Amino acid sequence: MNARTQLTEKILLAKRSLGLTWKDLAAALGSQSVVFYTAALLGQHPLNKEEAEKAATLLELDDVDALVLAESPERGVGAVMPPTDPLLYRFYELVQNMGPTWKQLIQEEFGDGIMSAIDFNMSIEREPNPAGDRVRITMSGKFLPYKRY
Repeated sequence: MNARTQLTEKILLAKRSLGLTWKDLAAALGSQSVVFYTAALLGQHPLNKEEAEKAATLLELDDVDALVLAESPERGVGAVMPPTDPLLYRFYELVQNMGPTWKQLIQEEFGDGIMSAIDFNMSIEREPNPAGDRVRITMSGKFLPYKRY
């Protein structure tokens, strides 16, 4: 287990033992979304120095942990493909089954290119429904056309 993975485990344990939610942490850290701050605390984005220091204080981490939270991460390290967690696997299944459809529809609308996962926003909401609440995920990524050269 690498140092960043150990820090993630430490963060999850502190969050649990302190009775904090991701929304609590996001509200205390700054103006970014709960999705961004959750991903950052799980090791997928860097926090700025001020946010990292706030996170360290809130989660009772040490100064070295705060420095690590502000470093550029190695994204996706340790990811198992396909994922074995049932919830994560469903996203993989969505991409497997719907990916070609998304690709066709995006490229028909925008042209030959990709949707950025760097210049990107996402929100996750509960959608009340009499048949059982639904998960609404909204993703918005900048379209980046392929260049001819």
